[in-house]
Amino acid sequence: MQLIVRLVLQLVGITLVCLTLTSGWVMVDAHHAVEIEAARSAERVAHQLENLYWHAILWRGSMRRDKILPVPDWESLSTLKLVSPGVCISYAPAGEEPRTLCSQLEGVGAAAPAWFSTVYDRIFGGHPPIVRLLTVRQPETGAIVVRADPDAAIRQAWRQISIIVSVAASMAVCICALAAAAIIHALAPSRAIVAGLRQLEQGRYGERLDLPTKGEFGLIARAVDDLAERLARTTAERAALTKRLFEVQEDERRALARDLHDEFGQCLTATLAFAGSIETAAARIDPGVAEDARSIARVAKRMMTTLRDALARLRSQDLEELGLEACLVQLAASWNAKAERTAVVHLRLLGDLADLPQAISTSLYRIAQECLTNAMRHGDADNVYLRIERAASEDDLVALTVEDDGGGDASRLAASSGHGILGIRERIAAFGGSLSISDATRGVRVIARIPLIPAAPAPIQGLALA
Repeated sequence: MQLIVRLVLQLVGITLVCLTLTSGWVMVDAHHAVEIEAARSAERVAHQLENLYWHAILWRGSMRRDKILPVPDWESLSTLKLVSPGVCISYAPAGEEPRTLCSQLEGVGAAAPAWFSTVYDRIFGGHPPIVRLLTVRQPETGAIVVRADPDAAIRQAWRQISIIVSVAASMAVCICALAAAAIIHALAPSRAIVAGLRQLEQGRYGERLDLPTKGEFGLIARAVDDLAERLARTTAERAALTKRLFEVQEDERRALARDLHDEFGQCLTATLAFAGSIETAAARIDPGVAEDARSIARVAKRMMTTLRDALARLRSQDLEELGLEACLVQLAASWNAKAERTAVVHLRLLGDLADLPQAISTSLYRIAQECLTNAMRHGDADNVYLRIERAASEDDLVALTVEDDGGGDASRLAASSGHGILGIRERIAAFGGSLSISDATRGVRVIARIPLIPAAPAPIQGLALA
């Protein structure tokens, strides 16, 4: 819409410039036209008076004794007809007082406004008088002085400009209206193209543009459809690759958990046994060695506790054996059972979570793990609310919500490039879900929605800030 407004404004500006130039040209033309009419009037009147002069020579009774001059009755209606409107003729026969004959201004046009008269006078000024001898052989007969009335030139210029401006303004309005309609019609497909690009931005690659035009916009629409199809294939391939990556990751987690349990667990157990033996043997011989053995035992116990926590995070066989609900209950209980805990985890499960696909159950459990870890380690919350709900509607989906009361900045968390948030986004995008990070009443709320019906995966960057 802004493009249409700009084009119409440019058209109006060009029209105003052309109208201004035309008005200037009309003023110049009117000024010259008055001068031309004055010169023609001088020629006609001089010719008329010259005829009167020769007529007076033929009729001696009308001659004076001192000089041969035409009769002084030149101020007649026949002479006035020879004078153009807005022109004044002055003539003084035989040295008499000059007499002036002017045509009426009503034939030129209506009076111009004061501002137009001021502008016209400043640009052109007055018209120079035209002097025409009655006869070249007898200069003493006098000369005709013709002056153009300045008001006549202004009236004539104003009349022409008024006509042209009114016609041009009407044409400009019609042209602008028709041009705007033509531009709107020509640019109408651009709205559909922009809407299609917005769909691509939101990850909806199934939409296609159906434009009847076959011109440039048709080519752009086909290019957008091809891009959407290519993005859909690429996103589907990436989603499949991401799912496979998470499967491999889970396999690696299980293998790492087995190695840690079998190797480090046995080594730590043996370390505790050796430390106990050393402590028993050295209790009576060297108390210092016994104390060192007890220190070794304490460090080994802390390492075993850390190892058990790591194994709990790495293992997924419990999820496969016990199910998602039992594992989530165990996860919340493990956080609440820690002596150094900073917040209480409140768990709420809604809907039937037993028959969820294994891949979705694993992803929900990992997302819950990551969200609880972030809330406990990086927040200052007293309570963390974990809720998982399976919606009983046509849009079969499962929603995970984690909310805390520890303050925090949702926009900063959404813009974070850490591995935790990135992993959550990748897991959700692999199933075509959506992630929303927003401010809660007293903290931050994270909502992950995963559809259970296969859908086109959403882009990883498709993060909505509520």
